[in-house]
Parts: sequence; structure tokens; C-alpha cells
Amino acid sequence: MITIISGTNRNGNHSIKLAHYVKQVFQGMTDEPIELLDLCILKGPLLVGGDYAQDDQSPQVRDLQDQFILPAEKFYFVVPEYNGSFPGILKFFLDACSVREYGRTFSGKKAAILGVSSGRAGNLRGMDHLTGILNYLNVTVMPNRLPVSSIKGLIMDDQIDDPATLQAIRQQVEDFHQF
Repeated sequence: MITIISGTNRNGNHSIKLAHYVKQVFQGMTDEPIELLDLCILKGPLLVGGDYAQDDQSPQVRDLQDQFILPAEKFYFVVPEYNGSFPGILKFFLDACSVREYGRTFSGKKAAILGVSSGRAGNLRGMDHLTGILNYLNVTVMPNRLPVSSIKGLIMDDQIDDPATLQAIRQQVEDFHQF
């Protein structure tokens, strides 16, 4: 199974649009199960302190870990730039998942990263930060990370409207499928 993670819980974000396109591309090339985890579904009182203890993990995080993370062999992260890095909700989610079934959750799995920004760098620094964290968790990150810059100019009618960006995403997905 491949799990695509839209790494923000901000309403109206552009990352989810890219994540849906990534899912569509994967589904066109493989019969392998493809799941999409939109972190916008993380709601309510998550930061209660217990999420860093195995026995106190929130039921919401536990359910998401069981459905999207544990069965996945690969993760495809679509990660927007927030304050020079990636969103805290993604870091929280990775941390909260690492307290239960640590080895099965991440170790030995593979990941691809697509960075998104409204600026010019396509979240290069955030992709570097996330790569370091994933490597620490023993996840092998595909070297071909994809920065998508100036996202607001690439979206028309809630769809990606730039052939070069669509082709770059297709190429990264194909590369990751073979990785």
C-alpha cells in the first residue's frame, strides 16, 4: 500500500489539490492500494500530552495510524512551506505515531516528498527538515524530491493548470513507483 499524506490541516490549502492529482497518477499505473490521508481531518483536542505515551495515544491518531500508516510500504508526502519549514501538525502526527508500534510504523519503509510554496523555493528547507526526520525514523527518502513553487499561479478553478508541473509530478510518481 502507498499512503499519500497531505501534510497540513489548514482549511483551503493547495496541498490537497496536488495530493489528489498524485493519487490519480498512481491509480493509473498500479493496482496497488493507494490511500490519501488529509491531515485536515485531525480535529479536536489533540495536544493533551498523552499523545507521547503509548497507552495514552488519542483514539483519532491510533485509528489513522492503523488505517494509513502501519499497512503502508511507502509514503508520498505533499508538504507546504510554513515559516521556513513544514507544518507542525505533520511533525506532531509523526511523533504521535512513533510511540506505538515504532518499528512497524516507519522502519524500512520508503518515502517521496513534494514540497509546495507560494514563494520561489518550493519548500526546499522544509523538505530537508522532513528528510532528516524520516531518515532518523529509518525511512529511506527518494533523492528526487520535487519543489513546486508559486503554487497560487499554477491553480485555476481548483485544478493544477500548468503542464510542466503536471509532467514533473507524473515523473516523480513514476520514479517513486520504481523506487
